[in-house]
Amino acid sequence: MDLILGNAISWLFQPITAAYALAAIGIALHFGFTGLLNFGQAVFMAVCAYGFSISVKFFHLGFWPAVGVAVIASIAMAFLLGIPTLRLRSDYLAIVTIAAAEVFRFIVSTTSAQPVTGGPQGLNQYSDGFYAMNPIPVGHYKFWVWDFNQDDLFAIVVSWLVVTVFAILLAILIRSPWGRVIKGIREDEDAVRSLGKNVYSYKMQSLVVGGLMGTFAGILFVLPTSVQPGNYGTTLTFYIWTILLLGGASTVIGSIVGAMIFWSLLSLTGDLLSTGVDNGTITFLTQNQVGAIRFMLVGIALMLLVIFRPQGIFGNKKELYFNA
Repeated sequence: MDLILGNAISWLFQPITAAYALAAIGIALHFGFTGLLNFGQAVFMAVCAYGFSISVKFFHLGFWPAVGVAVIASIAMAFLLGIPTLRLRSDYLAIVTIAAAEVFRFIVSTTSAQPVTGGPQGLNQYSDGFYAMNPIPVGHYKFWVWDFNQDDLFAIVVSWLVVTVFAILLAILIRSPWGRVIKGIREDEDAVRSLGKNVYSYKMQSLVVGGLMGTFAGILFVLPTSVQPGNYGTTLTFYIWTILLLGGASTVIGSIVGAMIFWSLLSLTGDLLSTGVDNGTITFLTQNQVGAIRFMLVGIALMLLVIFRPQGIFGNKKELYFNA
């Protein structure tokens, strides 16, 4: 039981949890504060993950120049998606973004793109520059049931440091005059337009800034592992939105706590079900069904949350009454 609990708690700090938290913070800016229905944060993460990894692997750029390429790719994607849609109703942005994520995923998966993108197998071996900056001495660092080497610990520290920086940045932006304008756009963009504000420009700025958060989320997402096109499907978008709704759409801290709870619950339910099947306590399931059942349980929990606390854990119910 200690091992199961320790494994679940370890997900609170994993780099992948930080990546999802940062991606959800970007969606919080888009949807929670600006009222933009972005269902394609996965495309920002994918474009930047591929931009970063290709720059390192094929163009032999260093870590920071490759991050610069990813940032430029993110800004270009925001303009590509935003220019034709932000003057229209928000549901057009939702359609375009989710379609763009799927189109990009299929393009990088094709065999014709394999020499550059790796095709269905994806890309790996691009993280050496990142781990070369690791100041943590070589060794194993044990905490309770956890055992991290120096690279794992470095990735955890950097990931959560990046999340903290962007969370503070967004909190400052929301409390600034710029933040008050975008919240006004969320509530009634016609009223904001009547005050002489360029609503289209502010929407584009929000899309770019939230996309940049998706950029760094995409980099954090692939640094400890590899770039796999299958990871950027609609499931990724569903996870991010689940995390956002769990914590509260119009909050900053909600996305972080939501990501921690989401991944810890997935790990805990999966391990408990798997252990129950192994020791014969649960006889009506097989190991092959455990993965599907745990997502069903999380889905039921999300349904109950939406019914009984639609604003999320940290959200304010008044924030639900806006024009999205």
